[in-house]
Amino acid sequence: MPLLLLLAACKRESVPAVIGDAARGRQIVQQYGCTSCHDIPNVSGPRGMVGPPLAHVATREIIAGKVPNTPENMIQYLRNPQATDPANVMPNFGLTPEQCRDITAFLYTLK
Repeated sequence: MPLLLLLAACKRESVPAVIGDAARGRQIVQQYGCTSCHDIPNVSGPRGMVGPPLAHVATREIIAGKVPNTPENMIQYLRNPQATDPANVMPNFGLTPEQCRDITAFLYTLK
């Protein structure tokens, strides 16, 4: 029972070690031109101001202004942004589940 209390008291501080390939995720972010809309650390390109800057995105409590920041929610959001918010202006790039996992792994390196 004490272990359960300890676990319940722990705040989500880390992400599962294996979500996807962060290096591949960074390449996908570069390939799809995500910096056209977002300022993204460690990714070359324009520093867009349409979407929010993604520095420290891994430590934010909420993503897309609506859902808790969990790997599962991030993957779902990247897969279909309009499912989270139909008025969302982020394009649906038709990313594969694997690409979404890789991008999520990269985004979770931005602490």
